[in-house]
Amino acid sequence: MNDLRRPGVLPFLLAEGALYGTFLWQDLSPGGAGSTPVKYAAILLCALFSLLWALFGGGDRLTALALVLTGAADTFLLELDAHYAAGVLLFCGVQLCYFLRLYPKGRRSLWGARLGLFLLSLGALRALKLLTVLNILALFYFSNFLCNALLSLGCPGRRARIFAAGLCLFLCCDLCVAAYQFPGSLPDAVFQAARVGMWLFYLPGQVLIALSGLPESLT
Repeated sequence: MNDLRRPGVLPFLLAEGALYGTFLWQDLSPGGAGSTPVKYAAILLCALFSLLWALFGGGDRLTALALVLTGAADTFLLELDAHYAAGVLLFCGVQLCYFLRLYPKGRRSLWGARLGLFLLSLGALRALKLLTVLNILALFYFSNFLCNALLSLGCPGRRARIFAAGLCLFLCCDLCVAAYQFPGSLPDAVFQAARVGMWLFYLPGQVLIALSGLPESLT
């Protein structure tokens, strides 16, 4: 409840809730209007909220930078629907920011798991003849993301728990995105669930990550 009394937090949550409800309604309505501008606005609002707190309220600057990079990545992947490699590369930068936030908490990097998962995935891509620059970047991003999510689960404190929940929702979104890339190999019901699920998880995850960057106490 204390966080809700902080300047701008309640309006931020109300605005995100309104945007969330709007684009979910658009996605679920047959023949509804395109929801991309609403989704993009919601992501930019997360970045702006976190950036303002970092600059003027003592919020976490790594989290703010990560959310600004997230907004930049979604400019390519969502708004422009082009230059996907640039978007994924920016998301790699997002995961680097999250790693730098997590590492001081437990002094663990899981570098062996990161490298092993990446190399195994490369082997699978090569066997499937899907070894492209975009797929390599995506695997590098996801292997680091998965390890960051695992690291976050062991960090103590309320802010850390909020951050971990946000990362886990973000991870669920990416799993839905992966499923959405293979429409012919999945039942139509699963494909449609993944289509809606990616945004069902994504925005709440970003909102929680933004809130996790608030300062522990106001000065």
